[in-house]
Amino acid sequence: MKYIKRIIDKEIREKLSITGAVVIKGPKWCGKTTSAKQIAKSIIEMQNPDLQENYIELANTKPSLLLEGEKPRLIDEWQLAPKLWDAVRYSIDKSSMVNQFILTGSATPNNNVTMHSGVGRFSFVTMKPMTLAESGDSNGRISLEDIKKGKRNIDGITTDLTYEKIAYVLCRGGWPNSLKLSEKQSLEVPKNYIEVLCESDISRIDGVKRNPLLAKAILKAYARQVSTIDSMQSLIDDVRANYADVSDKTIMDYLDVLKRLFIIEEIEAWNPNIRSKTSIRTSPKKSMIDPSLAVAALGASPKDIMLDIRTFGLLFENLVNRDLSVYANSIGGTLRHYRDRYMLECDNVIHFDDGTYALIETKLGGTRIKEAEEHLITLKNLILKNQPKLGEPEFMMVITGTELAYTTENGILVVPVGCLK
Repeated sequence: MKYIKRIIDKEIREKLSITGAVVIKGPKWCGKTTSAKQIAKSIIEMQNPDLQENYIELANTKPSLLLEGEKPRLIDEWQLAPKLWDAVRYSIDKSSMVNQFILTGSATPNNNVTMHSGVGRFSFVTMKPMTLAESGDSNGRISLEDIKKGKRNIDGITTDLTYEKIAYVLCRGGWPNSLKLSEKQSLEVPKNYIEVLCESDISRIDGVKRNPLLAKAILKAYARQVSTIDSMQSLIDDVRANYADVSDKTIMDYLDVLKRLFIIEEIEAWNPNIRSKTSIRTSPKKSMIDPSLAVAALGASPKDIMLDIRTFGLLFENLVNRDLSVYANSIGGTLRHYRDRYMLECDNVIHFDDGTYALIETKLGGTRIKEAEEHLITLKNLILKNQPKLGEPEFMMVITGTELAYTTENGILVVPVGCLK
């Protein structure tokens, strides 16, 4: 299968040019190793079952031997032998050279592992499953980078990503290997992912035996809360209602492991100080690294979610969060969300490195675009009134599951997710 270029490839090369090593983090099967191989000149695969035991023994006795090879050298799944971290750091210190190593990992090391700081030697990137633009499901005719630069002539641009197709790509996910499978086969990939995760990975990460049934119950409860800021207590209550009596500490342990495996993530709140501190909801928004994992945890199909509009809407927002975070990151932006106790919300706020910001709402269907537009205008006016130094947002946008792009009378961009890149 021909290599499909990833948006993060450019960032990996740029960071290798200024530091001795780049660490690529992200979930299994998202394409970390494949992308790294396009850049690396030599490779060692720590997960090779024939050599893993030997590699780990070497890492504990003479790790420098594993670092020998043409540079940049890729060390795949380095966290299986955490001592390699200090060996790489020392090697970089000795050579004082950039472009030396690429480390990939689908889990963060055990919290008990002590490693020296990599400040100045390592840079970090996080890879997510493929965006719709990378998988070819979005035609990419509307670029977030162009919009940031003021190129906003989007009226009349269309996509063939229909309501039904969105349901399918949401359930299939952005797993690179899915693209070469049939539609039926590709829908099995996230299900298999969840099965392997709960039966094996969640215990193998640190050698602590964990209950697969409890892991599935926690994932299902979390999946029901994606794209919300519901309290952790409500998630815990959900787990107990559907599994059994289990302690808060145990549930939090499982959630911590799921974060370390890059399965769940949280989108932090944006606080522009436009209301009193007691008004701003600072809880992070729950999200999964790919919406297909939420669908698989729920045991749903494309038809199931199409018949449940509310769930479809929340999963669609998770899909947009995944893609928008990748697009924004590539142009120096960080994804946030805004909610307050007056029910004013903004699904996504992009804060750019140059200090500017953009306000974005997500709506699956076209009937609530007007409501989203009103939210955006209200929030903009509140910002200008109470924090005028922030200035006008760079742009305001509604990302939809519809098929036609246009600009409203108030200058708000309505962009189908199937057009965005």
